Amino acid sequence: QVQLVESGGGLVQPGGSLRLSCAASGISFTIYAMGWYRQAPGKQRELVASITRLGSTNYADSVKGRFTISRDNAKNTVYLQMNSLKPEDTAVYYCNAALSIGPTYWGQGTQVTVSS
Repeated sequence: QVQLVESGGGLVQPGGSLRLSCAASGISFTIYAMGWYRQAPGKQRELVASITRLGSTNYADSVKGRFTISRDNAKNTVYLQMNSLKPEDTAVYYCNAALSIGPTYWGQGTQVTVSS
């Protein structure tokens, strides 16, 4: 049974930081590209950041220089360090595991709210 379990969301003031974690089980983690997506109310789900199995990263323009994605293959975990948070970063953040050919898996999501 595949599980992606996100944690680390919460309420933070503008300019603050949060670190999201996504622990994977039931998959061969090292062969999967991992990603973080987010969905704000009334908006489509969008890619925030991704990391390939070899560690290459990609970021949405809106988070470049503020967010950092990383993975620990020994712990089957992917992280998203979010700094200088803005109110427009408020959304449900989802973890994603994908292969170029094959199934894609999603976590249940974790709420991030940036507000004073």
